[in-house]
This record gives sequence, C-alpha cells and structure tokens, in this order.
Amino acid sequence: MAAKNLPQSTPGVPVLFPPWLDRLQMKYMNPLVRPVARYLPGTAVIKHRGRKSGKPYETVVTTYRKGDLMAIVLGHGKADWVKNVLAAGEADVQLFRRELHLTSPRIIPAGAAGEGLPWAVRLQGRRAAVLVADIAG
Repeated sequence: MAAKNLPQSTPGVPVLFPPWLDRLQMKYMNPLVRPVARYLPGTAVIKHRGRKSGKPYETVVTTYRKGDLMAIVLGHGKADWVKNVLAAGEADVQLFRRELHLTSPRIIPAGAAGEGLPWAVRLQGRRAAVLVADIAG
C-alpha cells in the first residue's frame, strides 16, 4: 500500500494505513487490547499527556527494545500521541509488569538507516518512520 497524503503524514513520516483503520483501532481495538497489552509479547501501553490540555492518555503500541533504546514503528504517521511525546520530551511505557521512563524521543524518517536498532525495526523502517527514545536508568 502506498503512503497516503493525510494530515498526520509529514515529510519522512508517511501514513501506511487508511483512515478507517485508524478509527476502527481507536474506537474498538485499543479499548479491548489495553487491559491485556502489557502481557502480550511486543505490545505495551505508552502513557503521555496532551500537549494543550495536559490530560493523561494511554495508547497501545508495539515496542522493540535493544539495550537502552526503545523503538516504536509509526505506521499511522505522526499521530497525536507521537506529537504529545515529542512535545513533552518524555513518556512512560508499561511493558509487562515494569514501567519504563522514556527520554529524548526522536523520529528516524522512513528509509533512513536505523543503526543500532533491532532487525525488525530496520526492516519496517524502510517504509515507515520510527520513534526512538532512550530508557532512563
């Protein structure tokens, strides 16, 4: 599927999924998966605050970890949760029974070499952007 030119699509951060899938996922899938996400391999809940409202949000994401780096492939483009994390400069991730604090979030554009990232992220990063953050010790 070709990258779409949608509002959350910015240069280097293409949207790979159609808007109807985003709505379906936010309305039905995320509420079902959120309670068990921390127990499913590869899924986690990222906790962030709204840029303007300051309201706390929780979003289900697929994470990849290598050492002190956490990577999240951005198939849905630069969604609101991504903008919130970038604006705050930090977020918390509930991964299994551990809560990790992420700092220094940054976006690696689609097609860029993801040196030091897990193999699966480098493979997906050919077509999608990747949010990378450091795990605070």
